[in-house]
Amino acid sequence: MRVVAAPAPFKAALGPADAAEAIAVGARLAGAEVVEVPVADGGEGTLDALVAAGGGRIIEAPAHDPLGRPITAAFGMLPDGTAVVELAQASGYERLADHERDPEATTTAGTGDLIRAALDAGCARVIVGVGGSATTDGGLGLAIALGARALDDNDEPLAGIGGALSRVRRVDLSGLDARLAAVPIDIACDVTSPLTGPEGSAAVFGPQKGATPEGVERLEEGLTNLAAVLAAQGLPDIADMPRAGAAGGAAGGMLAMLGAALTDGGALVTRAAGLSAALEGADVCITGEGRLDMQTLTGKAPAAVAAACAEAGVPCVGLFGQVDVPPGIARRMGLVAALPIGRGPRPLPEALAATADDLAAAAAAVVALRG
Repeated sequence: MRVVAAPAPFKAALGPADAAEAIAVGARLAGAEVVEVPVADGGEGTLDALVAAGGGRIIEAPAHDPLGRPITAAFGMLPDGTAVVELAQASGYERLADHERDPEATTTAGTGDLIRAALDAGCARVIVGVGGSATTDGGLGLAIALGARALDDNDEPLAGIGGALSRVRRVDLSGLDARLAAVPIDIACDVTSPLTGPEGSAAVFGPQKGATPEGVERLEEGLTNLAAVLAAQGLPDIADMPRAGAAGGAAGGMLAMLGAALTDGGALVTRAAGLSAALEGADVCITGEGRLDMQTLTGKAPAAVAAACAEAGVPCVGLFGQVDVPPGIARRMGLVAALPIGRGPRPLPEALAATADDLAAAAAAVVALRG
C-alpha cells in the first residue's frame, strides 16, 4: 500500500513535518510505503511545511517584534527562489506575554523586515503566511518598514500601529523598495474574513488579540479609515474584500499597497508542497491537525488536502487531536473518515506529549483497515 502523509500542525504538540513523520512511522509499521508531504494553511507551520516539502533552507535575519523590539526571526528560501515569510515569526502573538497583547499598540513592521531580508537574499517570489498575528494595523507597519509613509492631517509621519489608523490621511508609497515591483507576493490566507464590518478583523479577531470592546470600536474605525484613504488614492478598495481581514488586515494592506495577491492558504501551500504529484499512484492519504471543527471547512489545510485527494481520486482519512463537528461534516469536506487519535482520557499536557505516539498508532490502524 502506498500512503501519503499530509498533515498540518498539531498546535502546541507537533509541527507539520514532525506530524508527517509520526504518521509515516505508524504506516510503515503496518507495512505501507509512505511519502511525507507536510502542509499548512498560511498559519502556524507554513514556513516549516514549505521548507520541508521543497528542500529549502531556513535563513535568520534581524527584525522587530510586534512592539518594535529588536529580535532575530527566520524566513525560508526554496530552491526555485521562492521566499517563505511566516508573519507570526516576527509579528505573532506568541512573541508577546499576555499582558503585552494590545492590537492598538502592535505593528507588522517585523514582517516587513523579513520581506526586505528576502529581497536582499535575491528571492524571485515571496509567499507570506499570515496566521497567528498579534496585530491589527492593516499592514501599515510592514509597508512602512519597506519604505512607505503614513501621513496625518499635517503631513507628519505616523507609526504603523493599530492605534494610528484613524489618523491616516495619506499613504505615500513613493519610497517603497523598488525591488517589490519585480517580485510577486502571494498571501496565504487562513481565514476568509473581510477587512471591516461584523465579520471583519477588529470585530472577530480583535478580542482574541487583547482588544477591549472600546478598542475594537477604535480599530474598526481605523481600518475603515485606512481602506477609504487607500481607495481615494486609486488603490484597490479592500473594505469588503474576502480574505483582506486576515492578520488584522495585513493581507488587505499588502494587496493594496504592495500589489500582493490573496489566495486560499491551504490550497496555495498544498500546491507549493507538491501534494498533487505525491498523490499519483497513492492508495490513501492521511491528513489531520489538532482540532477538526467548522472552521476547518473554510480554507484550513485538511480541507485543502481533502480537495486535492478528491481531484486525484485518492481516499483521504483525517486524524485529529479533537473531532468537534456534527456527523456528516467530515464527508462534506471530502474525508472518508475523521478519527480522534486519543487513546483514553488523560490530562491535556499528557495528551499533547503523546501526540506523536497516538498519531503513529492511529495511522497504523488506518493502514491495517484499508489493507
